[in-house]
Amino acid sequence: MRKDTTPRIAIIGAGFSGLSTACYLAGKGYEVQIFEKNESIGGRARQLKTAEGYLFDMGPSWYWMPDVFEKVFSDFGYKVRDWYDLKLLDPGFEMVFKGQEALQVPADTDLLYQLFDSIEPGGGDQLRSFLDDAAVKYKKSMEDLVYLPNHSVTEYFKWKYLKDLFRLNLFSSFSRHVRQHFKDPRLIALMEFPVLFLGTMPQETPALYSLMNYGGLQLGTWYPQGGFGKVIDALAKIAEEKGVKIHTGELVSWIEVKKGKAIGLIAGDQRHRFDAVIASADYHHVDSTLLPGQYRNYSEAYWDKRTLAPSALIFYIGISKRIKKLHHHTLFFDEDLYAHSVEIYKDPKWPAKPLFYVCCPSKSDAAVAPEGHENLFFLMPLAPGVEDTQELREQYFSIMLERLEKYTGETGLSARIDCKISYCVNDFIRDYNSFKGNAYGLANTLSQTAVFKPKMRSKKVENLFYTGQLTVPGPGVPPALISGNIVAREVDKYFKNRVL
Repeated sequence: MRKDTTPRIAIIGAGFSGLSTACYLAGKGYEVQIFEKNESIGGRARQLKTAEGYLFDMGPSWYWMPDVFEKVFSDFGYKVRDWYDLKLLDPGFEMVFKGQEALQVPADTDLLYQLFDSIEPGGGDQLRSFLDDAAVKYKKSMEDLVYLPNHSVTEYFKWKYLKDLFRLNLFSSFSRHVRQHFKDPRLIALMEFPVLFLGTMPQETPALYSLMNYGGLQLGTWYPQGGFGKVIDALAKIAEEKGVKIHTGELVSWIEVKKGKAIGLIAGDQRHRFDAVIASADYHHVDSTLLPGQYRNYSEAYWDKRTLAPSALIFYIGISKRIKKLHHHTLFFDEDLYAHSVEIYKDPKWPAKPLFYVCCPSKSDAAVAPEGHENLFFLMPLAPGVEDTQELREQYFSIMLERLEKYTGETGLSARIDCKISYCVNDFIRDYNSFKGNAYGLANTLSQTAVFKPKMRSKKVENLFYTGQLTVPGPGVPPALISGNIVAREVDKYFKNRVL
Protein backbone atom coordinates (compact mmCIF):
# COMPACT_ATOMS: atom_id res chain seq x y z
CA MET A 1 0.00 0.00 0.00
CA ARG A 2 1.23 3.54 -0.71
CA LYS A 3 1.65 5.57 2.49
CA ASP A 4 -0.69 8.36 1.37
CA THR A 5 -3.52 5.89 0.71
CA THR A 6 -2.96 3.55 3.65
CA PRO A 7 -6.26 2.98 5.47
CA ARG A 8 -6.28 4.19 9.05
CA ILE A 9 -7.74 1.73 11.55
CA ALA A 10 -8.90 2.42 15.10
CA ILE A 11 -9.09 -0.36 17.68
CA ILE A 12 -11.04 0.18 20.90
CA GLY A 13 -9.42 -1.77 23.73
CA ALA A 14 -5.89 -3.10 24.37
CA GLY A 15 -6.66 -6.57 25.67
CA PHE A 16 -5.51 -9.78 24.00
CA SER A 17 -7.90 -9.55 21.05
CA GLY A 18 -7.17 -5.86 20.44
CA LEU A 19 -3.39 -6.31 20.52
CA SER A 20 -3.62 -9.41 18.34
CA THR A 21 -5.74 -7.53 15.80
CA ALA A 22 -3.30 -4.62 15.81
CA CYS A 23 -0.30 -6.88 15.17
CA TYR A 24 -1.97 -8.67 12.27
CA LEU A 25 -3.28 -5.50 10.60
CA ALA A 26 -0.06 -3.55 11.05
CA GLY A 27 1.74 -6.57 9.64
CA LYS A 28 -0.38 -6.20 6.52
CA GLY A 29 0.63 -2.56 6.18
CA TYR A 30 -2.33 -0.76 7.75
CA GLU A 31 -1.95 2.31 9.95
CA VAL A 32 -3.32 1.27 13.33
CA GLN A 33 -4.07 3.09 16.56
CA ILE A 34 -5.39 1.51 19.78
CA PHE A 35 -7.45 3.46 22.31
CA GLU A 36 -7.48 2.00 25.83
CA LYS A 37 -9.65 3.55 28.56
CA ASN A 38 -7.47 2.29 31.43
CA GLU A 39 -4.04 3.63 32.27
CA SER A 40 -2.37 0.31 31.47
CA ILE A 41 -2.79 -2.16 28.63
CA GLY A 42 -3.89 -5.79 28.88
CA GLY A 43 -7.61 -5.55 29.61
CA ARG A 44 -8.52 -8.39 31.94
CA ALA A 45 -4.89 -9.53 31.73
CA ARG A 46 -3.55 -6.38 33.39
CA GLN A 47 -1.07 -6.73 36.21
CA LEU A 48 -1.21 -5.13 39.64
CA LYS A 49 1.99 -4.11 41.41
CA THR A 50 1.66 -3.29 45.11
CA ALA A 51 3.73 -1.24 47.52
CA GLU A 52 4.31 -4.41 49.54
CA GLY A 53 6.26 -5.96 46.66
CA TYR A 54 3.63 -8.27 45.11
CA LEU A 55 2.92 -8.65 41.40
CA PHE A 56 -0.56 -10.00 40.64
CA ASP A 57 -2.02 -11.19 37.35
CA MET A 58 -5.47 -9.61 37.61
CA GLY A 59 -7.21 -12.05 35.29
CA PRO A 60 -6.01 -15.04 33.26
CA SER A 61 -3.77 -17.45 35.14
CA TRP A 62 -4.13 -20.75 33.19
CA TYR A 63 -1.76 -21.04 30.23
CA TRP A 64 -3.32 -23.78 28.11
CA MET A 65 -3.07 -24.50 24.37
CA PRO A 66 0.57 -23.38 24.06
CA ASP A 67 0.50 -24.08 20.32
CA VAL A 68 -1.89 -21.13 19.82
CA PHE A 69 0.60 -18.74 21.43
CA GLU A 70 3.42 -20.23 19.35
CA LYS A 71 1.42 -19.72 16.15
CA VAL A 72 0.75 -16.07 16.94
CA PHE A 73 4.40 -15.29 17.55
CA SER A 74 5.58 -17.38 14.59
CA ASP A 75 3.26 -15.36 12.34
CA PHE A 76 5.55 -12.40 13.09
CA GLY A 77 8.83 -14.26 12.85
CA TYR A 78 9.30 -14.97 16.53
CA LYS A 79 9.13 -17.83 19.00
CA VAL A 80 7.58 -17.68 22.44
CA ARG A 81 11.03 -18.09 24.00
CA ASP A 82 12.12 -14.84 22.36
CA TRP A 83 9.81 -13.01 24.75
CA TYR A 84 9.35 -15.03 27.92
CA ASP A 85 10.23 -18.32 29.59
CA LEU A 86 7.58 -21.00 29.93
CA LYS A 87 7.51 -23.46 32.79
CA LEU A 88 5.58 -26.73 32.57
CA LEU A 89 3.74 -27.15 35.88
CA ASP A 90 3.93 -30.56 37.53
CA PRO A 91 1.45 -31.26 38.90
CA GLY A 92 -0.50 -29.21 36.40
CA PHE A 93 -3.09 -28.58 39.08
CA GLU A 94 -4.57 -30.08 42.21
CA MET A 95 -8.20 -30.73 43.12
CA VAL A 96 -9.46 -30.89 46.69
CA PHE A 97 -12.58 -32.98 47.38
CA LYS A 98 -14.75 -33.72 50.39
CA GLY A 99 -12.87 -35.06 53.39
CA GLN A 100 -9.80 -33.05 52.31
CA GLU A 101 -8.91 -35.72 49.76
CA ALA A 102 -6.56 -34.23 47.16
CA LEU A 103 -5.98 -35.33 43.59
CA GLN A 104 -2.82 -34.06 41.90
CA VAL A 105 -2.86 -34.09 38.11
CA PRO A 106 0.60 -35.02 36.79
CA ALA A 107 2.12 -33.47 33.69
CA ASP A 108 3.28 -36.87 32.40
CA THR A 109 0.48 -38.53 30.44
CA ASP A 110 1.48 -42.08 31.42
CA LEU A 111 1.31 -41.12 35.08
CA LEU A 112 -2.07 -39.52 34.40
CA TYR A 113 -3.36 -42.81 32.97
CA GLN A 114 -2.06 -44.58 36.08
CA LEU A 115 -3.85 -42.06 38.28
CA PHE A 116 -7.16 -42.70 36.52
CA ASP A 117 -6.60 -46.47 36.84
CA SER A 118 -6.02 -46.08 40.57
CA ILE A 119 -9.36 -44.31 41.00
CA GLU A 120 -11.56 -46.37 38.69
CA PRO A 121 -11.05 -49.80 37.07
CA GLY A 122 -10.22 -49.23 33.40
CA GLY A 123 -10.00 -45.48 34.00
CA GLY A 124 -6.69 -45.20 32.16
CA ASP A 125 -8.07 -46.85 29.02
CA GLN A 126 -11.16 -44.69 29.18
CA LEU A 127 -8.98 -41.59 29.45
CA ARG A 128 -6.95 -42.72 26.42
CA SER A 129 -10.17 -43.13 24.45
CA PHE A 130 -11.50 -39.78 25.65
CA LEU A 131 -8.29 -37.90 24.81
CA ASP A 132 -7.90 -39.63 21.43
CA ASP A 133 -11.37 -38.41 20.51
CA ALA A 134 -10.62 -34.96 21.97
CA ALA A 135 -7.38 -34.81 19.96
CA VAL A 136 -9.34 -35.21 16.72
CA LYS A 137 -11.70 -32.41 17.75
CA TYR A 138 -8.79 -30.22 18.78
CA LYS A 139 -6.88 -30.74 15.54
CA LYS A 140 -9.88 -30.22 13.26
CA SER A 141 -11.11 -27.21 15.23
CA MET A 142 -7.75 -25.47 15.61
CA GLU A 143 -6.65 -26.06 12.03
CA ASP A 144 -9.82 -24.89 10.31
CA LEU A 145 -13.08 -24.34 12.14
CA VAL A 146 -11.93 -21.95 14.84
CA TYR A 147 -10.62 -19.54 12.18
CA LEU A 148 -13.95 -19.20 10.35
CA PRO A 149 -15.57 -15.74 10.72
CA ASN A 150 -19.01 -17.39 11.08
CA HIS A 151 -20.95 -14.83 9.09
CA SER A 152 -23.17 -17.62 7.78
CA VAL A 153 -23.76 -21.35 8.15
CA THR A 154 -22.78 -21.69 4.47
CA GLU A 155 -19.13 -21.42 5.56
CA TYR A 156 -19.53 -25.02 6.75
CA PHE A 157 -20.90 -26.30 3.42
CA LYS A 158 -17.63 -27.94 2.49
CA TRP A 159 -17.10 -31.67 2.51
CA LYS A 160 -14.09 -31.49 4.86
CA TYR A 161 -16.34 -29.79 7.44
CA LEU A 162 -19.61 -31.61 6.84
CA LYS A 163 -18.06 -35.08 7.11
CA ASP A 164 -16.72 -34.24 10.55
CA LEU A 165 -19.76 -32.54 12.11
CA PHE A 166 -21.05 -35.63 13.86
CA ARG A 167 -17.55 -36.68 14.94
CA LEU A 168 -17.23 -33.26 16.61
CA ASN A 169 -20.24 -33.99 18.87
CA LEU A 170 -21.85 -30.60 18.39
CA PHE A 171 -25.29 -31.95 19.22
CA SER A 172 -24.57 -34.02 22.34
CA SER A 173 -23.84 -32.69 25.80
CA PHE A 174 -20.43 -32.50 27.37
CA SER A 175 -21.80 -33.94 30.61
CA ARG A 176 -23.20 -37.02 28.86
CA HIS A 177 -19.96 -37.46 26.93
CA VAL A 178 -17.89 -37.42 30.13
CA ARG A 179 -20.22 -39.86 31.88
CA GLN A 180 -19.95 -42.31 29.01
CA HIS A 181 -16.30 -42.69 29.97
CA PHE A 182 -16.14 -42.16 33.73
CA LYS A 183 -18.28 -43.00 36.76
CA ASP A 184 -16.24 -41.78 39.72
CA PRO A 185 -17.42 -38.27 40.76
CA ARG A 186 -13.83 -37.10 41.23
CA LEU A 187 -12.90 -37.93 37.65
CA ILE A 188 -16.14 -36.40 36.38
CA ALA A 189 -15.34 -33.19 38.29
CA LEU A 190 -11.79 -33.16 36.91
CA MET A 191 -13.08 -33.38 33.33
CA GLU A 192 -15.97 -30.94 33.80
CA PHE A 193 -14.37 -28.09 35.71
CA PRO A 194 -13.08 -26.13 32.66
CA VAL A 195 -16.60 -25.53 31.33
CA LEU A 196 -17.81 -24.27 34.72
CA PHE A 197 -15.10 -21.62 34.88
CA LEU A 198 -15.22 -20.62 31.22
CA GLY A 199 -18.64 -21.55 29.89
CA THR A 200 -21.85 -22.95 31.27
CA MET A 201 -23.34 -26.01 32.92
CA PRO A 202 -21.75 -29.19 31.52
CA GLN A 203 -25.24 -30.49 30.71
CA GLU A 204 -25.73 -27.63 28.22
CA THR A 205 -22.26 -27.47 26.71
CA PRO A 206 -21.62 -29.29 23.41
CA ALA A 207 -19.33 -32.31 23.73
CA LEU A 208 -17.12 -30.57 21.16
CA TYR A 209 -15.54 -28.74 24.09
CA SER A 210 -13.78 -31.87 25.26
CA LEU A 211 -11.05 -30.31 23.12
CA MET A 212 -10.37 -28.16 26.21
CA ASN A 213 -9.48 -31.31 28.15
CA TYR A 214 -7.01 -32.21 25.43
CA GLY A 215 -5.55 -28.71 25.58
CA GLY A 216 -5.10 -28.93 29.34
CA LEU A 217 -4.31 -32.58 30.07
CA GLN A 218 -2.42 -33.59 26.93
CA LEU A 219 -0.67 -30.34 25.97
CA GLY A 220 0.04 -29.41 29.57
CA THR A 221 -0.52 -26.57 32.01
CA TRP A 222 2.19 -23.94 31.72
CA TYR A 223 3.23 -20.72 33.40
CA PRO A 224 4.91 -17.72 31.72
CA GLN A 225 7.62 -16.50 34.10
CA GLY A 226 6.67 -13.00 35.16
CA GLY A 227 2.98 -13.77 34.65
CA PHE A 228 0.56 -13.10 31.81
CA GLY A 229 1.74 -9.51 31.70
CA LYS A 230 4.80 -10.83 29.85
CA VAL A 231 2.55 -12.08 27.06
CA ILE A 232 0.76 -8.73 26.88
CA ASP A 233 4.09 -6.86 26.82
CA ALA A 234 5.36 -9.06 24.00
CA LEU A 235 2.31 -8.42 21.84
CA ALA A 236 2.51 -4.69 22.53
CA LYS A 237 6.17 -4.57 21.53
CA ILE A 238 5.47 -6.43 18.29
CA ALA A 239 2.61 -4.04 17.56
CA GLU A 240 4.78 -1.00 18.22
CA GLU A 241 7.59 -2.44 16.10
CA LYS A 242 5.11 -2.45 13.25
CA GLY A 243 4.10 1.17 13.84
CA VAL A 244 0.99 0.76 16.00
CA LYS A 245 0.24 3.69 18.32
CA ILE A 246 -1.22 2.72 21.68
CA HIS A 247 -3.09 5.43 23.61
CA THR A 248 -3.77 4.64 27.28
CA GLY A 249 -6.15 6.58 29.50
CA GLU A 250 -8.18 7.40 26.38
CA LEU A 251 -11.88 6.64 26.85
CA VAL A 252 -13.77 6.28 23.59
CA SER A 253 -17.15 7.95 24.12
CA TRP A 254 -18.62 7.83 20.63
CA ILE A 255 -18.25 6.27 17.18
CA GLU A 256 -19.18 8.74 14.47
CA VAL A 257 -21.29 7.24 11.70
CA LYS A 258 -22.31 8.97 8.48
CA LYS A 259 -24.52 7.33 5.86
CA GLY A 260 -23.91 3.85 7.27
CA LYS A 261 -20.17 4.24 7.52
CA ALA A 262 -17.93 4.87 10.53
CA ILE A 263 -15.86 7.98 9.88
CA GLY A 264 -14.05 8.12 13.20
CA LEU A 265 -14.44 8.26 16.93
CA ILE A 266 -14.27 10.62 19.88
CA ALA A 267 -11.68 9.74 22.51
CA GLY A 268 -11.15 12.03 25.45
CA ASP A 269 -12.08 15.42 24.09
CA GLN A 270 -10.67 14.84 20.61
CA ARG A 271 -12.23 13.75 17.34
CA HIS A 272 -10.18 11.26 15.30
CA ARG A 273 -10.79 10.28 11.68
CA PHE A 274 -10.44 6.65 10.61
CA ASP A 275 -11.32 4.43 7.67
CA ALA A 276 -12.52 1.55 9.87
CA VAL A 277 -13.21 0.90 13.54
CA ILE A 278 -12.71 -2.38 15.40
CA ALA A 279 -14.26 -2.85 18.83
CA SER A 280 -12.20 -5.08 21.11
CA ALA A 281 -14.00 -3.60 24.10
CA ASP A 282 -17.19 -5.13 25.52
CA TYR A 283 -19.48 -5.82 22.54
CA HIS A 284 -22.69 -4.88 24.36
CA HIS A 285 -21.20 -1.61 25.60
CA VAL A 286 -20.01 -0.57 22.14
CA ASP A 287 -23.20 -1.66 20.41
CA SER A 288 -25.60 -0.05 22.87
CA THR A 289 -23.66 2.99 24.10
CA LEU A 290 -21.20 4.20 21.46
CA LEU A 291 -23.50 4.14 18.42
CA PRO A 292 -26.63 5.98 17.32
CA GLY A 293 -29.67 3.78 17.94
CA GLN A 294 -30.37 3.07 14.28
CA TYR A 295 -26.91 1.57 13.83
CA ARG A 296 -26.97 -0.94 16.66
CA ASN A 297 -26.60 -4.62 15.78
CA TYR A 298 -28.75 -5.98 18.58
CA SER A 299 -31.57 -4.87 20.85
CA GLU A 300 -31.48 -4.92 24.64
CA ALA A 301 -34.00 -7.76 24.48
CA TYR A 302 -31.47 -9.78 22.48
CA TRP A 303 -28.71 -9.15 25.01
CA ASP A 304 -30.95 -9.96 27.97
CA LYS A 305 -31.62 -13.40 26.47
CA ARG A 306 -27.91 -14.26 26.17
CA THR A 307 -26.45 -16.80 28.56
CA LEU A 308 -23.33 -15.26 30.02
CA ALA A 309 -20.29 -17.05 31.35
CA PRO A 310 -19.69 -16.35 35.04
CA SER A 311 -18.54 -13.25 36.77
CA ALA A 312 -16.14 -13.79 39.64
CA LEU A 313 -15.24 -12.72 43.12
CA ILE A 314 -11.46 -12.34 43.18
CA PHE A 315 -9.04 -11.57 45.98
CA TYR A 316 -5.39 -10.65 45.47
CA ILE A 317 -3.67 -11.69 48.69
CA GLY A 318 -0.14 -11.36 50.03
CA ILE A 319 0.80 -13.67 52.91
CA SER A 320 3.94 -13.06 54.99
CA LYS A 321 4.84 -16.75 55.20
CA ARG A 322 5.23 -19.76 52.93
CA ILE A 323 2.39 -22.28 52.69
CA LYS A 324 3.85 -25.75 52.19
CA LYS A 325 0.78 -27.77 51.27
CA LEU A 326 -0.19 -25.73 48.24
CA HIS A 327 0.58 -26.01 44.53
CA HIS A 328 0.50 -23.41 41.77
CA HIS A 329 -3.15 -24.21 40.90
CA THR A 330 -5.56 -25.65 43.47
CA LEU A 331 -9.27 -26.20 42.80
CA PHE A 332 -11.49 -26.55 45.85
CA PHE A 333 -14.25 -28.92 44.73
CA ASP A 334 -15.12 -29.98 48.25
CA GLU A 335 -18.73 -28.88 47.70
CA ASP A 336 -21.32 -29.88 45.10
CA LEU A 337 -20.42 -28.86 41.51
CA TYR A 338 -23.96 -29.13 40.18
CA ALA A 339 -25.45 -27.01 42.98
CA HIS A 340 -22.93 -24.21 42.40
CA SER A 341 -23.59 -24.39 38.64
CA VAL A 342 -27.32 -23.94 39.22
CA GLU A 343 -26.62 -20.85 41.33
CA ILE A 344 -24.65 -19.36 38.45
CA TYR A 345 -26.86 -20.25 35.49
CA LYS A 346 -30.36 -21.25 36.57
CA ASP A 347 -31.11 -19.48 39.84
CA PRO A 348 -28.61 -16.60 39.95
CA LYS A 349 -27.50 -15.86 43.48
CA TRP A 350 -24.45 -15.87 45.71
CA PRO A 351 -23.70 -19.58 46.22
CA ALA A 352 -24.65 -21.38 49.41
CA LYS A 353 -21.60 -23.65 49.31
CA PRO A 354 -19.19 -22.32 46.72
CA LEU A 355 -16.45 -23.99 44.78
CA PHE A 356 -13.37 -21.82 44.31
CA TYR A 357 -9.86 -21.72 42.93
CA VAL A 358 -6.56 -20.65 44.48
CA CYS A 359 -3.55 -19.70 42.38
CA CYS A 360 -0.17 -19.45 44.08
CA PRO A 361 2.29 -18.28 41.37
CA SER A 362 5.01 -17.67 43.98
CA LYS A 363 5.42 -21.49 43.94
CA SER A 364 6.82 -21.11 40.42
CA ASP A 365 8.09 -17.53 40.27
CA ALA A 366 10.13 -15.80 42.97
CA ALA A 367 9.61 -12.43 41.29
CA VAL A 368 5.91 -12.13 42.19
CA ALA A 369 6.27 -11.93 45.98
CA PRO A 370 8.86 -10.82 48.55
CA GLU A 371 11.21 -13.55 49.77
CA GLY A 372 9.48 -15.83 52.25
CA HIS A 373 6.01 -14.64 51.24
CA GLU A 374 3.24 -16.15 49.10
CA ASN A 375 1.25 -14.53 46.32
CA LEU A 376 -2.33 -15.85 46.35
CA PHE A 377 -5.20 -15.32 43.93
CA PHE A 378 -8.65 -16.48 45.10
CA LEU A 379 -11.38 -16.81 42.47
CA MET A 380 -14.97 -17.87 43.07
CA PRO A 381 -17.26 -18.19 39.99
CA LEU A 382 -20.35 -16.06 40.45
CA ALA A 383 -23.56 -15.34 38.55
CA PRO A 384 -23.22 -12.14 36.51
CA GLY A 385 -25.45 -9.26 37.51
CA VAL A 386 -25.86 -10.20 41.17
CA GLU A 387 -25.65 -7.66 43.98
CA ASP A 388 -22.07 -6.77 44.85
CA THR A 389 -21.30 -5.30 48.27
CA GLN A 390 -18.20 -5.15 50.44
CA GLU A 391 -20.04 -7.10 53.12
CA LEU A 392 -20.75 -9.98 50.74
CA ARG A 393 -17.18 -9.97 49.50
CA GLU A 394 -15.84 -10.26 53.05
CA GLN A 395 -18.34 -12.97 53.95
CA TYR A 396 -17.13 -15.18 51.12
CA PHE A 397 -13.49 -14.34 51.69
CA SER A 398 -13.85 -15.75 55.20
CA ILE A 399 -15.41 -18.93 53.77
CA MET A 400 -12.57 -19.43 51.29
CA LEU A 401 -9.80 -18.62 53.77
CA GLU A 402 -11.23 -21.00 56.35
CA ARG A 403 -11.33 -23.86 53.83
CA LEU A 404 -7.80 -23.05 52.66
CA GLU A 405 -6.57 -23.15 56.26
CA LYS A 406 -8.37 -26.42 56.90
CA TYR A 407 -6.82 -28.06 53.86
CA THR A 408 -3.28 -26.76 54.32
CA GLY A 409 -3.23 -27.15 58.10
CA GLU A 410 -2.12 -23.53 58.37
CA THR A 411 -3.93 -21.56 61.06
CA GLY A 412 -3.99 -17.84 61.70
CA LEU A 413 -3.38 -16.90 58.06
CA SER A 414 -5.55 -13.81 58.42
CA ALA A 415 -2.96 -12.37 60.81
CA ARG A 416 -0.23 -12.90 58.18
CA ILE A 417 -2.03 -11.02 55.39
CA ASP A 418 -0.03 -7.94 54.43
CA CYS A 419 -1.84 -7.23 51.15
CA LYS A 420 -5.50 -7.79 50.32
CA ILE A 421 -7.47 -6.38 47.37
CA SER A 422 -10.90 -7.55 46.21
CA TYR A 423 -12.41 -7.47 42.72
CA CYS A 424 -15.96 -8.37 41.73
CA VAL A 425 -19.01 -7.55 39.57
CA ASN A 426 -18.92 -3.79 40.08
CA ASP A 427 -15.21 -3.65 39.22
CA PHE A 428 -15.68 -5.58 35.98
CA ILE A 429 -18.34 -3.06 35.00
CA ARG A 430 -16.24 -0.05 36.02
CA ASP A 431 -12.96 -1.14 34.42
CA TYR A 432 -14.19 -2.98 31.31
CA ASN A 433 -17.79 -1.83 30.80
CA SER A 434 -18.48 -5.53 31.15
CA PHE A 435 -22.08 -6.56 30.41
CA LYS A 436 -23.65 -7.46 33.79
CA GLY A 437 -20.13 -7.68 35.18
CA ASN A 438 -19.30 -10.94 33.37
CA ALA A 439 -15.69 -12.06 33.59
CA TYR A 440 -15.38 -14.34 30.56
CA GLY A 441 -17.94 -13.51 27.85
CA LEU A 442 -20.75 -15.65 26.49
CA ALA A 443 -21.35 -19.17 27.71
CA ASN A 444 -20.46 -21.90 25.21
CA THR A 445 -23.96 -23.27 24.75
CA LEU A 446 -24.96 -24.77 21.39
CA SER A 447 -27.23 -21.78 20.69
CA GLN A 448 -24.24 -19.48 21.28
CA THR A 449 -21.60 -21.40 19.36
CA ALA A 450 -20.08 -20.45 15.99
CA VAL A 451 -22.66 -18.80 13.69
CA PHE A 452 -24.97 -18.20 16.67
CA LYS A 453 -22.58 -15.80 18.41
CA PRO A 454 -22.88 -12.01 17.97
CA LYS A 455 -21.48 -11.19 14.55
CA MET A 456 -17.98 -9.91 13.93
CA ARG A 457 -19.22 -7.46 11.31
CA SER A 458 -21.78 -4.80 11.96
CA LYS A 459 -24.95 -5.37 9.94
CA LYS A 460 -25.60 -1.62 9.67
CA VAL A 461 -22.19 0.06 9.62
CA GLU A 462 -20.13 -1.25 6.75
CA ASN A 463 -16.67 -0.64 8.25
CA LEU A 464 -17.35 -1.46 11.92
CA PHE A 465 -16.05 -4.79 13.24
CA TYR A 466 -16.03 -6.61 16.57
CA THR A 467 -13.53 -8.93 18.20
CA GLY A 468 -13.04 -10.53 21.60
CA GLN A 469 -14.84 -12.72 24.08
CA LEU A 470 -18.43 -11.86 23.12
CA THR A 471 -17.97 -12.83 19.49
CA VAL A 472 -16.12 -15.55 17.54
CA PRO A 473 -14.60 -17.87 18.65
CA GLY A 474 -15.39 -17.31 22.35
CA PRO A 475 -14.00 -16.82 25.87
CA GLY A 476 -10.45 -17.48 27.00
CA VAL A 477 -6.99 -16.21 26.07
CA PRO A 478 -6.27 -18.48 23.05
CA PRO A 479 -9.71 -17.70 21.51
CA ALA A 480 -9.07 -13.97 22.05
CA LEU A 481 -5.77 -14.20 20.18
CA ILE A 482 -7.48 -16.12 17.38
CA SER A 483 -10.35 -13.62 17.30
CA GLY A 484 -7.84 -10.87 16.54
CA ASN A 485 -6.44 -12.90 13.66
CA ILE A 486 -9.89 -13.52 12.19
CA VAL A 487 -11.10 -9.93 12.37
CA ALA A 488 -7.84 -8.66 10.86
CA ARG A 489 -8.45 -10.90 7.84
CA GLU A 490 -12.02 -9.62 7.58
CA VAL A 491 -10.88 -6.00 7.64
CA ASP A 492 -8.23 -6.76 5.03
CA LYS A 493 -10.87 -8.38 2.80
CA TYR A 494 -13.10 -5.34 3.22
CA PHE A 495 -10.46 -2.93 1.95
CA LYS A 496 -9.25 -5.21 -0.83
CA ASN A 497 -12.83 -5.64 -2.08
CA ARG A 498 -13.25 -1.86 -2.11
CA VAL A 499 -10.16 -1.53 -4.29
CA LEU A 500 -11.47 -4.21 -6.64
